[in-house]
Amino acid sequence: MTQQTTLLLVEDDANLADGLLASLEQNGYKCLYADCAGKVEALWEKADLVVLDRQLPEGDSMEWLPAWKKIKEVPVIMLTAMVSVRDRVGGLDSGATDYMTKPFAEAELLARIRVHLRRSVTEGETSAVDDIVVGKLRINLSTRSVICSESEVILTRTEFDLLAFLAKNAGRVFTRDELLDQVWGYNHYPTTRTVDTHVLQLRQKLPEVEIETLRGVGYRMKMH
Repeated sequence: MTQQTTLLLVEDDANLADGLLASLEQNGYKCLYADCAGKVEALWEKADLVVLDRQLPEGDSMEWLPAWKKIKEVPVIMLTAMVSVRDRVGGLDSGATDYMTKPFAEAELLARIRVHLRRSVTEGETSAVDDIVVGKLRINLSTRSVICSESEVILTRTEFDLLAFLAKNAGRVFTRDELLDQVWGYNHYPTTRTVDTHVLQLRQKLPEVEIETLRGVGYRMKMH
């Protein structure tokens, strides 16, 4: 018998939560529910994926997300009325896997849940290969640590995900749109300039790692 997937919905709007919980359960998911940050920690470890409202009674859930993800690494879809590029980048850098703005289409949320659950399974199947090595760069996927020339380099969540993706596919060229889809998790991010910004940050922190710009095409990490 296949084990039922468990979702945790964190949402303080009772009407919205009632409708979402009914829809998720109708689609075959087992659901847990928290209406405030104080109830999240006890439920987090039981979840396979979390749908997280950003604005909770105690404040911005972005502040607690890094600590919650230390309990268990699961996909997190942040759901919020905060729509600016700065808000989106902040949410993703805090540890969210995806970011959806309210109002939203329920069918799209369900589709994103399916996508992230598939990716989570695939990552789990390949987790036995923890280290990626490219030249002097060593990335440990399990501990999310980065060593370059025997020195540890501290990266944000998104910087790490972008670096790991390029390293796993060293030598291959990716367009900005492909990187947004693969690293940020969806196709229609507000601007491809965010890729350029994160590549620049990686170059500043890891000057010995060659991330090439192919003008008019995109980026690739050089193989050594």
